[in-house]
Amino acid sequence: MHQALTLLNGLSPAQFMADYWQKKPLLIRGAIPGFEGLLTPSELAGLACEAEVPARLIQFDSERMNQGDGWQVRQGPFDDEDFTSLPARDWTLLVQGVNHVLPEAQALLSQFSFVPNARLDDVMVSYAPTGGGVGPHIDSYDVFLLQGAGHRRWRISQQTDLRLIADAPLRILSHFECEQEWVLAPGDMLYLPPNVAHWGIAEDDDCMTYSIGFRAPAARELAIEFLEACRQEMLPDELYRDPELQPVQDAAAIDPQMVSQVAGMLRRLPWEAEQLGPFLAKYFSEPKAYVVFSPNRKLSAEKFLQRAQQSGLVMDLQTQMLHWQGQYFINGERVSVSAEAGPLLNTFANQRLLTAADCQTAAIHPLLPWLQGIYLSGYVHFSD
Repeated sequence: MHQALTLLNGLSPAQFMADYWQKKPLLIRGAIPGFEGLLTPSELAGLACEAEVPARLIQFDSERMNQGDGWQVRQGPFDDEDFTSLPARDWTLLVQGVNHVLPEAQALLSQFSFVPNARLDDVMVSYAPTGGGVGPHIDSYDVFLLQGAGHRRWRISQQTDLRLIADAPLRILSHFECEQEWVLAPGDMLYLPPNVAHWGIAEDDDCMTYSIGFRAPAARELAIEFLEACRQEMLPDELYRDPELQPVQDAAAIDPQMVSQVAGMLRRLPWEAEQLGPFLAKYFSEPKAYVVFSPNRKLSAEKFLQRAQQSGLVMDLQTQMLHWQGQYFINGERVSVSAEAGPLLNTFANQRLLTAADCQTAAIHPLLPWLQGIYLSGYVHFSD
């Protein structure tokens, strides 16, 4: 945590978090020296044609950018004709969750593991010809914008005017006052905290940017999910009771005693860390709605252990594993194994793999039924 990183402009993770994280932007020249990207434009377009990969095509009329009908958004999956019919400029292809299908993108995401995995979201890749972009906007989350091929001009503003273009299919700011701007070359990176207005414009053809984004769930979303978890798992089905009820004259009124009684029932919701910790581990490890796992072929326990001891196990790119005080969750499912398996599970959660040597230890045997189960579900695979 205190080692200077080129990725962070020579700052240590501790310095970066103290001085910049959710506080102010940071331009990092040569964040990843020699980085030219992980995909060619045609490979990115190929991903956008796959049903399980979320993708969008954004076009705009440069003369009507401040009008809602000057923007057009299409959702994937696409086909070849969608790309051959595009104009020479002023459009962008956005492909999300690239780390779910490309091991190199997952490796890129792992370079940011100084941020808790629960906060890491995904790697989105954008392609644009000259002039392409998605207009001036703000994000409600932190983002690192890493330049791959080509060059992109980034303009930013700390403005408080957040009015949007009416009727536009995107949340585009109607007024943008540039305060700083830079042109990023391959390997350069710009960190932006939440709610900093920014506008990226491709300076040349084949401009590709890799956005490392972070999850920032709203309080309302967390509350809804937690209450649903309480309904399913944590809270008994307590019925409303009022044995001391007195006769009333105004039957249509909500009685103060009813308010007090319901308040007492709600106060019994399990807000303590002992309940919230496991809930958050489950919530943040849940796969996104578009994620689909392909089951592996069945193997006997003996053959499964033999293969694991030969090659090791690696998590599927879509798998997420988190833990809280000895309780482990994988893809939203609680891991039911003995406490002695904790050290090996911790290794698995952080490294995303168990080496052949890990699988040859005695510690693997209590985990064997569980490992075989998640292998069959497609959550993990053999490393070879």
